[in-house]
Amino acid sequence: MINKLSRRTFLKVTGAGTAAAFTGSLHAADETAAKKKIPFQLGLCSYSLREFKVDQVVEMTQKLGLEYISLKDMHLPMKSDDDTIKQTIGKFTAAGIKVYGCGVVYMKTKEEIDRAFNYAKAAGIKTIIAVPPYELLETVHEKVKEYDIKVAIHNHGLGDKLYPTSDIAFDKIKNMDKRVGLCMDIGHTQRSGQSPAEQIEKYADRMMDFHVKDVSEASAKGSGVVIGTGVIDIPAVMKALAKINYSGVAAFEYEKDGKDPMPGLTKSVEYVRKVLADIQV
Repeated sequence: MINKLSRRTFLKVTGAGTAAAFTGSLHAADETAAKKKIPFQLGLCSYSLREFKVDQVVEMTQKLGLEYISLKDMHLPMKSDDDTIKQTIGKFTAAGIKVYGCGVVYMKTKEEIDRAFNYAKAAGIKTIIAVPPYELLETVHEKVKEYDIKVAIHNHGLGDKLYPTSDIAFDKIKNMDKRVGLCMDIGHTQRSGQSPAEQIEKYADRMMDFHVKDVSEASAKGSGVVIGTGVIDIPAVMKALAKINYSGVAAFEYEKDGKDPMPGLTKSVEYVRKVLADIQV
């Protein structure tokens, strides 16, 4: 069941009409949030646009009014040479979009760990979102200190053998350098039967990245939906992020409608902008 505030706000949002109206209200809401000193930025996980080429991803990100992006391997493969990395990052930079992160990266061997850190260094990426196996966590820890690049462990929900919840991820890294932290995926958090807002506050000092989405139900059967139409209390989530002074990126990961994501993704971004505009900080 959708909470009443979410439904009411969503109905206001989805009456926007044309794409131009959406874009205008995106920027207006952004300015309102900025005046209220919301401490974090909104961004995009490029996986949301997985069916599209890099040039299209740049254009679509601009249309959404987002200035931060985390790249998935299909948009900049890990095996890319330095020239390819430079050219790809340059396309985003020229469009006013900061490539702040990459992932999710599956670091299954020491060689893959080395490759990921070299890739991030070449790209100027400051945060790797990753799911390294337990036996390689110390290797990752040493690389974090060597490269001064953060690693955020991503929770993948029920059925995941390594990091189903942020609780398990934190337990594995709690004694490590604080540059090893968490990327909280609130969809998987909700599907695991946990409150995303409570988890945000619980792990405030290790929150390095954040995936914003909504799901149809709080169970393993839950699937991705347009933000504001599912069961996650998005206003509570945004208030929790503001409360802990989260200063990273809250990145939209829209997994629905892979071949035609923009209508739902636009509504999702607009909904969150409206929620942020209503937050008192």
